Amino acid sequence: MPKPTKGPRLGGGPAHERLMLANLAAALFTHKSIKTTETKAKRLQPVAERFVTFAKKGDLHARRRVLASIGDKTVVHELFTVIAPQVAEREGGYTRITKLGFRKGDNAPMVQIELVLEPVVAKPKSAKKAAAAAAAEAPVEAPAEAVAPAEETVEVVEAEATEAEATEAPAEEKAAE
Repeated sequence: MPKPTKGPRLGGGPAHERLMLANLAAALFTHKSIKTTETKAKRLQPVAERFVTFAKKGDLHARRRVLASIGDKTVVHELFTVIAPQVAEREGGYTRITKLGFRKGDNAPMVQIELVLEPVVAKPKSAKKAAAAAAAEAPVEAPAEAVAPAEETVEVVEAEATEAEATEAPAEEKAAE
């Protein structure tokens, strides 16, 4: 859950800020990408990601919680039916903020916040990890024939040990005399 802000809110009181963030989230889900100030985008990011997490759950309670904030049924329907399946494999990080420069009139830093809808690509394993994984799998898949000679060597070693004990016992008796 986003941490509550201390001090001045965006554009007025807390109710106005809540409504403004809900409207920004609705615009983001409708257009998939919006251009806004950096401060608004940074405040919008956790709110939008929380809505996407609710949409991934997909149950009625989650739908009603998002609908209580956004209020537009068409946006909520698009979020739950179109956007949520596209980010089903992604574990967080549903939005991306890209800096665009400064606004002409008041020199405010402008950014583009967009939904990350590309499929998740697994990172390739390094050579050491791949070799370790291959080595770990190799002994597990040992054939039954490879086990049989190991048992024979154990029997041969035991037989040699009993022969050595038999030859040592008369030598010890001679030494005692």
